[in-house]
Parts: sequence; C-alpha cells; structure tokens
Amino acid sequence: MGRIPLVLLACGSFNPITNQHMRLFELARDHMHHTGRFQVVGGIVSPVSDSYGKRGLAPAQHRVAMARLALHGSGWVTVDDWESRQPDWTETVVTLRHHLQKLLGQQPSAADLQMPHSSLEGSSEPPQLKLLCGADFLDTFRVPGLWRAEHVEELVGRFGLVCVSRGDLQADRAVHESDTLFRHRHNIFLVREWVRNETSATEIRRALRRGLSVKYLLPDAVIDYVREHQLYTWQSEQRNKDAVLRPLGQQGAPSEPLNDS
Repeated sequence: MGRIPLVLLACGSFNPITNQHMRLFELARDHMHHTGRFQVVGGIVSPVSDSYGKRGLAPAQHRVAMARLALHGSGWVTVDDWESRQPDWTETVVTLRHHLQKLLGQQPSAADLQMPHSSLEGSSEPPQLKLLCGADFLDTFRVPGLWRAEHVEELVGRFGLVCVSRGDLQADRAVHESDTLFRHRHNIFLVREWVRNETSATEIRRALRRGLSVKYLLPDAVIDYVREHQLYTWQSEQRNKDAVLRPLGQQGAPSEPLNDS
C-alpha cells in the first residue's frame, strides 16, 4: 500500500521570509515521512495580501519576490501569489480550499504538482493538504472572537495541521484544552524542534530599521533585495504607521503566530 501524497501549506505575512520559515518545512517533512503514512510531495508558501492591513507590512510584490528568491534552490517548496493578489483579506480556510481544489484538479499529473513523478508512484490516494504552522498558532483558537467555530472545525477536521514547536510552548496542552482540537487530534501532528531557533521576523525588521546586520538570519539574496528596494527602513515604517489590523470578529490574524512572533 502506497503512502498518502501530502502538500504542506504555510500562510502568513512573510515580512520578510526568514531561514526559520524555510526550516519549518524541512522539519515537518521529516516528521510526516517518519509516520510511515505520508509522502510529502510539495510545499507552498502563501503570503498574505496588502489588504490584511498589518502595521509595517511591506507591499505584497516585494514579499512574494523575496520568498521566491529565498526558495529558488528548493526542489519541493514553491511560492504561490494567489492569496497576495486578492483585493480583500482572505481567511485561512478559503486559501486552503483554493489550493486543495487546485491540487485535485491537477491529479494525477506529477508535473502539475511541480514534483518528481516518482513521488506519487505507488499511491492511488488523492493528495492531502495540511496547514503548516508554529505551535503557538494553536493558542489563537482560544482567543474569543478570533475564529469562527465552523472554520476551526473545517481546518482541523477536513485539512489538518502540522505544528512545529517554538520555544517553551506546550502544543499538546492546547489540543487537550480544546474540545474541537481534541476531537480531531488524529489530524494534528506535533513536531518537536530540538535545535532551538528563536528567529523573529519582528526582531529582524527592527535590526534592519536600525542598520544592524541580519546575515545568517535571512538568505543573502533576500538581504540584497531589501537593500536594493530600501525596505524595512525607518522611513518605510513611518509610511505604514497608520495601518490597522482587521477586527477580531473577522478572524483577526490567524497566520501571524507562524511568521511574526
């Protein structure tokens, strides 16, 4: 019996994309392979659109370009700009639906999935799509008004989560304390990162704004791009100072724990 083909989707601001963002994909792929059930055949980075309205958010065209530069050498993770091109902020489950439909519509062509054909051999299963996130993402489900109940149900029931631990957060406690998460615990995969890496996009932007080095925190190509386009400077931050987050009743910032802690 063949393994189930699996694609990992990471949503968020990627403001900018960091080495740690890319590391999450590698950790998740190793873990899912070791379950013996899945064959990770692709990864997708989906930057949020400008309409998200986060303070200090660089224009989507730059965030997408930096992500593509960072992942240029990856043989399995790609950048998709569909979400970033939407005129309105897109809820996480809507983005997942879009990419699942896209994947199922392309079956069984391995070329369309941008992966070696051998990745799909031996499996008659359609590909699954799961959301890749940091473990702190699970805590957002407990914030009143942040998520619609039906969206949480669909996210963990229909799709599933692959959560990579960050710092001292106890992801298993978050699952235990939520009836919805506990009911779908078989579809939530908790990945432990033993090599600690607390890289923060927020701190990287602060360092850039102050003219400090961020070498080895970002890919060199991304650093060059930031300098060329004068991103994350004090002046550029001031231009975005009046930006505001979406109201919590509209799901707030569901992807931010992954990208901007």
